[in-house]
Amino acid sequence: MGDLFYWLFNMSIVGALAGLAVVLIRLIKRIPRRWIVLLWMIPFLRFLIPVGVGGKYSLMSLLSRFATRTVVIYEGELSDLTITNTVQAADRYFPITYKVDLLADVFHYAGIVWAIIAAALILAMVILYAATISELRNAEQLRDNIYCSPKVSTPAVYGVLRPRIILPESCRESKDLDLIVLHERRHIRRLDNLWRVLAFLTAAIHWFNPASWLFLKLYLEDAELACDESLLSKLSADEHKRYAHALLSVREGKTVFASGFGGAKVRTRIERILSYRKMTAASVIAFAALLAAIAYFLLTNASARSIVFRF
Repeated sequence: MGDLFYWLFNMSIVGALAGLAVVLIRLIKRIPRRWIVLLWMIPFLRFLIPVGVGGKYSLMSLLSRFATRTVVIYEGELSDLTITNTVQAADRYFPITYKVDLLADVFHYAGIVWAIIAAALILAMVILYAATISELRNAEQLRDNIYCSPKVSTPAVYGVLRPRIILPESCRESKDLDLIVLHERRHIRRLDNLWRVLAFLTAAIHWFNPASWLFLKLYLEDAELACDESLLSKLSADEHKRYAHALLSVREGKTVFASGFGGAKVRTRIERILSYRKMTAASVIAFAALLAAIAYFLLTNASARSIVFRF
């Protein structure tokens, strides 16, 4: 358990560094949130996967010269498989031999505490999810996978395997019902509920890292804005105004495992809706190139040519 937590702690630090880079990038307002949501996959992978491909021009290669050690698992002609070790509390790896015996005890007991709290958080999430789905089983079906229930305050998609759109009673006669349903169908197409659950699980695993909870909050906001952008790209300019009006008419609600129509800051969403401009082919290519460069810089580990420890 101590060895597991040692590597998890290292992954958490690397994930936090990648996530902070994404936080800085998202401050550039001209970058569409659809692209920012893709960038959030980088810290997500860093939090969950310890092994990475070595890259000469990566963030980890830069840091390996000052504050990290790189453990090389496999060194090949084209690429290396490495693990970034930011804690540097061990002399040997697989199994870990700590520099002092006290560190072995610290990581052992810390690993036990981590496992207990992580399991409790995941269990609580499972119970909350099951209770929410169970409570909405009696929702009235309007058509297809669209239901109506007095137990919800905002339209949202519930469920992962068989998602259902649940509307509050106030939406039953809304003149903007078509746009509300289109928004929720866009969430289903984008698999937002699945990514939402995975994001919560990642935060639960790294519960001891405050950055993981901050990233979760920002990701959920960006996912809602990205859904708006995805739908706006299919609507006309007049429909953009009607879409903003529909957002104002629906009460802002808070949902945990459901993608809701009013689930983010309404003022921010309306400002972005009214200022939305479709991307040109040139801008798509430019953003794709930028995304690839950022992914390379943040996802790759230090190469075997950097300062390393060979397994």
